[in-house]
Amino acid sequence: MSASNEDANPLVCDFKHLLRSDVGLVGGKNSSLGEMLSALSSKGIAVPPGFATTSHAYWHYVDANGIRDKIGPLISEWQAGHASLAETGQAVRRLFLRGSWPADAAEAITTAYQKLSAKTGVENLRVAVRSSATAEDLPDASFAGQLESYLNIWGKDRLLDACRRCYASLFTDRAISYRQAKGFDHMSIALSVGVQRMVRSDAWGSGVMFSIDTESGFDKIVLINAAWGLGENIVQGTVNPDEYQVFKPLLDDPSLVPIIQKKRGEKAMKMILGRSHHHHPHAPTRNVPTSKAERAAFVLANDEILQLARWACAIEKHYGCAMDMEWAKDGTTGELFIVQARPETVHSRQDSAVFKTYTVKNKSRVLATGLSIGDAAVSGQLCLIEDVKDIGKFVDGSILVTVSTDPDWVPIMKRAAAIITDHGGRTSHAAIVSRELGVPAVVGTGDATYVLHTGQDVTVSCAEGDVGFVYAGISDIVATTIDLKGLPAVRTNVMLNLANPSAAYRWWRLPADGIGLARMEFVVTNAIRVHPMALVRFDRLQDQAAKAEIARLTAGYEHKPDYFVDKLAHGLAALCATVYPKPAIIRMSDFKTNEYAGLVGGAEFEPAEENPMLGFRGASRYYSPRYAEGFGLECRAIKLLREEMGFANAVVMIPFCRTVGEAEKVLRVMEQNGLKRGEKGLKVYVMCEIPSNVILAERFTEHFDGFSIGSNDLTQLTLGVDRDSGELAELFDEQDEAVKWMIAKVIEVARKKGCKIGICGQAPSDHPEFAKFLVQAGIDSISVSPDSFLAVKRHVVDSEKA
Repeated sequence: MSASNEDANPLVCDFKHLLRSDVGLVGGKNSSLGEMLSALSSKGIAVPPGFATTSHAYWHYVDANGIRDKIGPLISEWQAGHASLAETGQAVRRLFLRGSWPADAAEAITTAYQKLSAKTGVENLRVAVRSSATAEDLPDASFAGQLESYLNIWGKDRLLDACRRCYASLFTDRAISYRQAKGFDHMSIALSVGVQRMVRSDAWGSGVMFSIDTESGFDKIVLINAAWGLGENIVQGTVNPDEYQVFKPLLDDPSLVPIIQKKRGEKAMKMILGRSHHHHPHAPTRNVPTSKAERAAFVLANDEILQLARWACAIEKHYGCAMDMEWAKDGTTGELFIVQARPETVHSRQDSAVFKTYTVKNKSRVLATGLSIGDAAVSGQLCLIEDVKDIGKFVDGSILVTVSTDPDWVPIMKRAAAIITDHGGRTSHAAIVSRELGVPAVVGTGDATYVLHTGQDVTVSCAEGDVGFVYAGISDIVATTIDLKGLPAVRTNVMLNLANPSAAYRWWRLPADGIGLARMEFVVTNAIRVHPMALVRFDRLQDQAAKAEIARLTAGYEHKPDYFVDKLAHGLAALCATVYPKPAIIRMSDFKTNEYAGLVGGAEFEPAEENPMLGFRGASRYYSPRYAEGFGLECRAIKLLREEMGFANAVVMIPFCRTVGEAEKVLRVMEQNGLKRGEKGLKVYVMCEIPSNVILAERFTEHFDGFSIGSNDLTQLTLGVDRDSGELAELFDEQDEAVKWMIAKVIEVARKKGCKIGICGQAPSDHPEFAKFLVQAGIDSISVSPDSFLAVKRHVVDSEKA
């Protein structure tokens, strides 16, 4: 029953009688608490009990103290410039603070408080007293964080005093100027006070959660932040909280732990209750530094993270929209509570079927050219940084110019409007990272750091095909929006090449048929950074500096190899989640020895090779005594990902498998590590990137469920051209007749044998028209970088029509 039925003008209302339709009576926050108590307690969601004073109580107080007639003149005087905002605010607040409660209002509040105390069996229960603005016509969210809360209040006099202060907080300087700016009438807004059993999160922790990913709007994720102590710090951004991401579709299976990410925040401070004594009965809160143990620990255990995530799903389902919630854990009882829920407003639900393309008008002279990455164009100011030690000088939102990038540059790459490098090709770090962050880049210009300078205005265009241009000055850029809704169904699957878990959610709206290539190397380089063998043989490491660095990175892991397994499984989970339940094909590590040696502690485990491209890489490493234990960790991570986290859509792919004998050895090693092809639905694919894979394709199909053509290496090994050689760039062509013969041949064999075949090399991304040849040859799937997805999809549609 709604509150209004009880009594014509109730002054106070128990939460459990309130519904979200009672916003006009008790404001957004309180009506939402009532809604959850009445509708969701049956789902096991815990909300601390309480009551709200209504808008009637507010007006009753205002009129009993003759405030209404005094506010108008005070505000007008300020608007006319005769008084300062500070003076005006103080004068209005004084009217409230010096007022006295009408007898019936005081009695209603006191009685409700006594009932609440009696219900909990505590005399003078400690309560949190919070403000909730009520205005019929405006969303409560706009007031977030503007009104006061008073925590740990007990006793009726203190409670009445706290309610009075909440009323006064409707006229803080900030609230007055906000309403003024928005054109709201100061006298049309009332205030409701929520009085709620105090959750002792000062003795444990609290936080915020969203039922979607706040950055990308990805709707299959619950995002939870957690810090020690009372909740203010997270809301204000004064601490770096823990961050947990949970995958919603797998939450119903109690045997799984679908936590995709657990990032430990430093949580340097925590807010606790101040000591109260008779001079300061309000026990104000205070911030204190956290202990080293608290900084090193997660605030919540896995089962608590999952419980909150399930609650988030139930609340979202009940409200029918994405939700923003606050939770708290009582350190004295160990209970979890939801203390607030409101519709999420940041992601004004963009149309999910819309993407942008760019054209550049009125171009000026060309300053530099290189390979274009992505398909956007931007104008802006340059910021030239040659050495990674100077990245602190980067100006957010400017265009980064540098020699080349590696993982140490990622923090500023995310904040750049565009990236220009001297070195690097389409498969360079700068290219891969930019592509996935959705930041346009022009790589391999040769001389950008020589001809460009900081502070220069330029336009970077990746919207003109293979070549990326840097033009002088600011050009006009026109963005056109593309509608994905019109894309017809096709026989050939179009999948994505993805590697960076932290950027994967950006692409969830693309109607892709899965991930055709997830590169494990990216996760190892960026999230793990340590050579797996250096973890397995940590005690015997010679390099003391590496040993110290590893000890630092693996803090909190008793058993060092667990660090690798845990980080790898969680990184890959974000990729699998993006396309779930469609397949995500994960390629086992495909570093060359020189790249492996560059990982922390890696140098002493890798041979020095003359030609790493044709050396100790891919399948041959997996059964070699030099690396088998490292490969064992990769297998453990896949097992954890599929069987404990629940991402059974993960498919394993073996790279650079030179002979059928190698294939047998690798499958045997995988089985010893608990990954048996065909068991628990496990599929194992192989890269087709060596002529031997094509020549003996029939025999390879006996050991694998599918092939994925790596056009980069297949071109290199068919034509004998080093793909990194600048001298031979003219000769490196995936569309050469010999390469096309290889591709057509292996597709024909795979089709005959009923074995899946796709391509994940760079060719179709760089030359979307190459897709026509592949479709005509009968390929099952084409996997491309996200930025060329639409172009390739269109070519597939055209070729299938033909």
